[in-house]
Amino acid sequence: MKIKEVIVVEGKSDERAVKEAVDAEVIITSGYGIAEETFRQIAFARQRKGVIVLTDPDRPGEQIRKRINDRVPGCKNAYLIRRDALKKNDIGIENAAAESIRMALTKAQCIVEATPDAFTREDLFVHRLLGGRDAARRREAIGRILGIGYANGKQLLKRLNHYGVDRREFESAVGRLTDRDVRPD
Repeated sequence: MKIKEVIVVEGKSDERAVKEAVDAEVIITSGYGIAEETFRQIAFARQRKGVIVLTDPDRPGEQIRKRINDRVPGCKNAYLIRRDALKKNDIGIENAAAESIRMALTKAQCIVEATPDAFTREDLFVHRLLGGRDAARRREAIGRILGIGYANGKQLLKRLNHYGVDRREFESAVGRLTDRDVRPD
């Protein structure tokens, strides 16, 4: 599978895993302390080919993603859920199966100007994505189906609105949830 966009990852191990999964050009941030030259490379790649940000599904990965999106608007974002990137208590892209990486990249989404409050907390409560005992597992499954990654309730609401997920797409994803999706491992 050849990817047109340049994929931005955190480290060399992540680059190796991505290159085993797809044929793509990769930029490495070398963690949170992204050098100015790296930001320039990302901006150049974004203008020429497009960029997909694929960071680890943990707090530092989300902080790196946010820094990149703030500095280089218009990047697509791909997400792996924690379970797909976990190996012996180590979370990272380098631990993901090639198929999981390919799936995340095919679902990459661009941040768009969304209608303010297209989705509200009420939507999450109604669909048992907040406040219930299975809410976290349901959010994980919705994140996988929509390709926006696992998020707590507040983050999920933000992603639904910022990625321009429409009501029909959301309702379809909720309808696809099965008992298997929300059952503990």
